[in-house]
Amino acid sequence: MKKKHPGYALLACAALFGLSLSTLVSAADAPKLVETCTGCHGEAGANTEADVPNIGSYSAEYTSSALNRFKIKTRPCTETEFRSGSQKGKKTSMCQIASNLSDSDINQLAEYYAEQEFVRKPQNFDAALAEKGKPLFAGRCQDCHGDRGTLAADNAGILGGQKMAYLTQQLKDFKEGKRPYTEKQKRMKQKLEAATDDELKAIVNYLGSIQE
Repeated sequence: MKKKHPGYALLACAALFGLSLSTLVSAADAPKLVETCTGCHGEAGANTEADVPNIGSYSAEYTSSALNRFKIKTRPCTETEFRSGSQKGKKTSMCQIASNLSDSDINQLAEYYAEQEFVRKPQNFDAALAEKGKPLFAGRCQDCHGDRGTLAADNAGILGGQKMAYLTQQLKDFKEGKRPYTEKQKRMKQKLEAATDDELKAIVNYLGSIQE
């Protein structure tokens, strides 16, 4: 079981929102920092929102790459709202958040999330589509994402048990060119472009069926 680091979590949250370490000196501010950090992704990177990914246990390299790409706006900067906490309802975007991060901040945050657990929560899926999606995933995606999509790879996020709404949106962004492929992701480009919408839907349902 991976260890939890509450103190490190506060440092990561401070880094995430461009706060100085001196801010952490105030005990009164600490709950606000944690609340702000978890306002979208939840405690330790696990949340219940359908369109927000669970990011605990993602590899440090993958998370740091994602944050750097948000920082230079080469990943979609969709505006969203904090889902909970004192900032609930306030608008932000991952690009806005990442713009405040230094290289050291990003590395610390990536290492923190790599130490957390990936949480799979039950979600509704179509069993028939999931059955169709299983061999499609094995033939097209398993080499990089691992058996059942559970590999925390440097070039790939964890897919097995990830939110289906989030996976659907990311696949759509890739196919429409809104999310460019990294050098390490180029192996999936041809496979994804050749897949039909029905095939991708089946794959997403298969991944959604993985709940433990």
